Amino acid sequence: MNGDELSLLREKALDFGLKLSSRHLKLFSIYLDELIEWNRRMNLTGLSDRGRIIVELLMDSLIPVPLIPEKGMMLDAGSGAGFPGIPLKICRPHQKTVLIEANSKKVSFLKQVIRLLKLDDIRVVEGRIEVQGNGLVEGGYHLVTARAMAPLDKTILWCSPFLSHDGMLICYLGGNAGENIERHRKIMKDCSLLVHKSISYSLPGKRANRTLVIFKKKA
Repeated sequence: MNGDELSLLREKALDFGLKLSSRHLKLFSIYLDELIEWNRRMNLTGLSDRGRIIVELLMDSLIPVPLIPEKGMMLDAGSGAGFPGIPLKICRPHQKTVLIEANSKKVSFLKQVIRLLKLDDIRVVEGRIEVQGNGLVEGGYHLVTARAMAPLDKTILWCSPFLSHDGMLICYLGGNAGENIERHRKIMKDCSLLVHKSISYSLPGKRANRTLVIFKKKA
């Protein structure tokens, strides 16, 4: 990332209540440089434009940071190229983090990024969250994130078993999140989930609204 890109990211992050340090920006820069290099050889993301990656992947991933505790156990379901798991880990380095991803090439990329960034207390699991025997701990995570992994009903069914009591499931949804949630009230109830917070926002240069929904697991 060049100086202009770093300045833009720092400035726009403030709009969402997030103050990025020089350390954050340095790690984001290394991460994105590596992502773009790997993306030339394999399809890690559906985006190739650097500006769009910064806004639509990185900045979008950072929206919930002010709401995430400093410590705990975090699971990123269907991590892909590491969004939102890697950016959240950079901003919350004391969160013990697990990234689960089924694609072996993306798993290799995630492991390489973790080495380059010298991140501690983070590991990658090759597998699917909905398949048993992947080494994940049921009820063992204070925070589970899911971004563009599956429709909301499947995301709830697959992710909720891994939440601890009062654990948060963070879902990145489109502008029709309210209707989506209403359709799946029964599944939410069956999985002991309540809507804790819903945040509507738009990304720089984008007209379409997005919604960050945080569910909490209750007994």
